[in-house]
Amino acid sequence: MPHPLDSFFAPASIALIGASRDHEKIPGRLLAMLRKNAYPGKIYPVNPNYAEIDGLACYKSIADVGAPIDLAVIIIPARTVLAALEQCAAAGVKNAVIISSGFAEEGGDSAAMQDAIAALARRTGMRISGPNAEGFFSQVQRVAATFSPAVDVKPGVVPLVATQKRIGIVAQSGGIGFAYYNRAKALGVAVSYVVSAGNESDLGAGEFLDYMVQDASTDVILLFIEGIRDVEKFIAAARRAAEVKKPVIVTKVGRSGAGERAAASHTASMAGWSAAYDAVFAKYGFIVSNDLDEALTIAAVLASNPLPRGDRVAVVTVSGGAGIWGADAVALRGLQVPELSESIQAGIRTLMPSYGTARNPIDVTAQGVTSGGLQKSVDLLTASDEVDAILVVLSLSSEVRMPFSEPELKPLLSAQHKPVVFYSYTLPSDFARRELAKSGAVVLSGLTHVGVTMRQLVDYASFKLPKPVDETRLPARDLSAYLTSPVLSEADSKALLRTAGIALPDEVLVKDRGGLDEAIARAGFPLVMKVQSPDIAHKSEIGGVRVNITTKGEVFLAFESLLNNARKHRPEADIQGVLVGPMAKKGVEIIVGTMTDKTFGPMVMVGLGGITTELFRDVVYRPASVSVEEAGAMLAGLKAAPLLNGFRGAAKADVAALAQLIADISVLAARHAGEIAEIELNPVLVHAEGQGVTIVDALVVGRN
Repeated sequence: MPHPLDSFFAPASIALIGASRDHEKIPGRLLAMLRKNAYPGKIYPVNPNYAEIDGLACYKSIADVGAPIDLAVIIIPARTVLAALEQCAAAGVKNAVIISSGFAEEGGDSAAMQDAIAALARRTGMRISGPNAEGFFSQVQRVAATFSPAVDVKPGVVPLVATQKRIGIVAQSGGIGFAYYNRAKALGVAVSYVVSAGNESDLGAGEFLDYMVQDASTDVILLFIEGIRDVEKFIAAARRAAEVKKPVIVTKVGRSGAGERAAASHTASMAGWSAAYDAVFAKYGFIVSNDLDEALTIAAVLASNPLPRGDRVAVVTVSGGAGIWGADAVALRGLQVPELSESIQAGIRTLMPSYGTARNPIDVTAQGVTSGGLQKSVDLLTASDEVDAILVVLSLSSEVRMPFSEPELKPLLSAQHKPVVFYSYTLPSDFARRELAKSGAVVLSGLTHVGVTMRQLVDYASFKLPKPVDETRLPARDLSAYLTSPVLSEADSKALLRTAGIALPDEVLVKDRGGLDEAIARAGFPLVMKVQSPDIAHKSEIGGVRVNITTKGEVFLAFESLLNNARKHRPEADIQGVLVGPMAKKGVEIIVGTMTDKTFGPMVMVGLGGITTELFRDVVYRPASVSVEEAGAMLAGLKAAPLLNGFRGAAKADVAALAQLIADISVLAARHAGEIAEIELNPVLVHAEGQGVTIVDALVVGRN
């Protein structure tokens, strides 16, 4: 089925607006790159100052071309771009790439010019990439619509190609996108597309991702993003990638942040600048990498190997020390390096000298290379069901000798039974890279990156897209009557949650001493008392909480003490009274919350709760809403997960009830995203299995 961007990435004709004869300048390099890469379509240079450029007729304006044009590449001064686009639209040009800079990145009037470009795209239907873009490269179609030197073709140089599968690269930085391509070429990883999104006046990273997901020539996707503008398209493309199991490796920059998020709740204040991005990546199974070489290593292994069926790794080496190092690299990432069965070991021992070892890591020694023991050991392990992946650790510095023979290695790798990863602890020679490439093997030279990659492959192989959310459990209710102030007190927050269908303990808000007897009768002893004010979010910090009260006398004394503490520490606060309720049974303290991200909207969070919440920051976020199944996966992702699963002989906690609460709160947050900015339940006490959960404290923040 055709895609709307087919004519963008595979244009039959290209107009170069601002073309030049000077190959040292960007406009001239654009034409040179197209021709060096043997672009098969028609090229129309447009520049009123020339009659011809490099043997091609040059036109005064796009209107003079008089032929259908799929793509216009524009490199002229910023102030003249809009008029050129109007002429392109009038001439029926389908797509445009604006290389020119000087738009929103400068602010002021320049930003207004970019807004006008966006409006033109909406009005005319012409698809526009940029401005301030580095263009794109379609390797399969030989379209080098970029000035990047990474796509330059050197005469007589035969490209290194090790993979049949191709990676597609989408980058919000042209320099980094083509850096990925540059390094992929050096590894022998085939590429389908490299596209630089620029300022995204019209086409954005989400739409480019969508193209790569549906593109049959793209098998793995590399994303480099600063921020997503076309959010709905991005999310839809991310979901499709997960559905068709097409790996997406993402690097998100801008994680450090120059300031702090202003927020009333722990939920939002702990979110950081990229928590929502990481939550979206996790939901759709993206592989996150914050290092350029690491990302390329992951892409290279995915492009040359099947996914593993489990986490058991065999390490095969020609050097004992290097083999141990390789085993450490994967074991430190939580993968298993199991001792092999006696039958497998016996088979391997016949292939090596007596001073080798067959246990795992397997050291066939340098002699095992010359005798063919290395190749035969890999053959045996590939056929064995005792391991799920093989890491080959060896020296590939030789310019003349190869440890494998192509006729034996190529069929083994082509069969794609399990991943076979090649790591050279010496700098690999060009000879070795090219010889192994003939068999479909990529040579890697960063052991830490190899360890991370093998872990990521195991995790990606087991990823499943979460099931749809059941939104029918919670009744649809009007909550506007509770949201009369920006920050709700605990009592008001709990009243809102009760109305929404969330189960809470029976508590009474007491405004004067006369109401205490009734409150005691309802709560029973032992009980807890907490001062209530929308202006006091963290009550314990001002002496506003009393717990484990067991006598009527203590209740009356605590009532006065709590009010006095509130007036003393927060004289300006609006005091509603004191909330009286039963003491909860013991349980694991968990925080459940929601916050609103400016890009992706409502997020739900769960973490280790209580007063140490911000100390340990053991939290997991996901876009709201989530299913019970996904909530369970969030809990499994906590470092504190063992506390819920019967740590050191304790009773197993009611994880099912907690997962249901997380799901319900997430549905509530998503349903009322226009009214509620934050929800925080802290702590939620998770009791023994089958005994449910108790929401001890609650905070709701309305949208301003």
